[in-house]
Amino acid sequence: MVGRQQVRIGLLTLWAAVLPALSYSLTVQAASACVMDDAEQQVCLEHPAQRIVALSPSVTELLFAAGAGDQVVGAVSFSDYPPQAEELPRIGSYDRLDLEALLALEPDLVVAWAGGNPREQIERLGELNIPVFHADADNFEAIATTLEHFGTLAGTSEVAQRAATSLRQNVSELTEHYHDAEPVEVFYEVWESPLMTVNGEHWISRSLALCGGVNVFADQAPLVPRIAEEAVLAADPEAIISGGMGKADSTWLEAWRRYTQMQAVQRDNLFFINPDLVQRATPRLVEGTRALCQHLETVRARR
Repeated sequence: MVGRQQVRIGLLTLWAAVLPALSYSLTVQAASACVMDDAEQQVCLEHPAQRIVALSPSVTELLFAAGAGDQVVGAVSFSDYPPQAEELPRIGSYDRLDLEALLALEPDLVVAWAGGNPREQIERLGELNIPVFHADADNFEAIATTLEHFGTLAGTSEVAQRAATSLRQNVSELTEHYHDAEPVEVFYEVWESPLMTVNGEHWISRSLALCGGVNVFADQAPLVPRIAEEAVLAADPEAIISGGMGKADSTWLEAWRRYTQMQAVQRDNLFFINPDLVQRATPRLVEGTRALCQHLETVRARR
């Protein structure tokens, strides 16, 4: 009798240890997809997402690139690429969401911009048990990985994998082509008033580096620091590249022409680039990087 009782106690102890692990295993098996987001939180869905809301223009673009465009039912303002994104219902701006409008769309997945959306509003979505994926891609490999994650969550892995593979291949080819390019000191202008640039950790700076560009403000602490015109004059970059306020607006560059003592002005190394190609961390950053490289090649040819 004592022996049987000891066996029963032993079995109960074993089940107490095994059940939590078994329960977790069954939960994971019930989910069709689990991925780790950029906030190091696991996001699991029982079924591929069918109603996705994107909380930044870059996120919207990434979802379409991953083949999930048909499942996106809402986006924030300035989500304008691809053209189909302009038709999506708006749920506020990236820095102030209209939660009522968002919830009315009944999303089964919200993709947040980890570095820009209001934290308290994102936390509120979590409290309502809405799955939230935090995206914060800031380099080419992170963009490719994000595409793959979106494909997993939306059930569009085949399209997403093709996009990720193409991106990695294009970056590899650019890296190989410019690996021994002569250095060019560059000032990249993000905004005119207040005057703003990027530091060495920003993806624009990394794209410049891939082309042989040297960001003259790489050592600044903020990711997008404010600077004075005097600092640009003192740095005397060999080239100035500006994103301007739109796809064809190069007016910011004209303001630098009055500083005739700068070598960038003397050599006419003032270049415009479509800001959407470099100021959004999306697959189009490859196209933007290619344009940056071409500008720096022009600088070298003018020496």
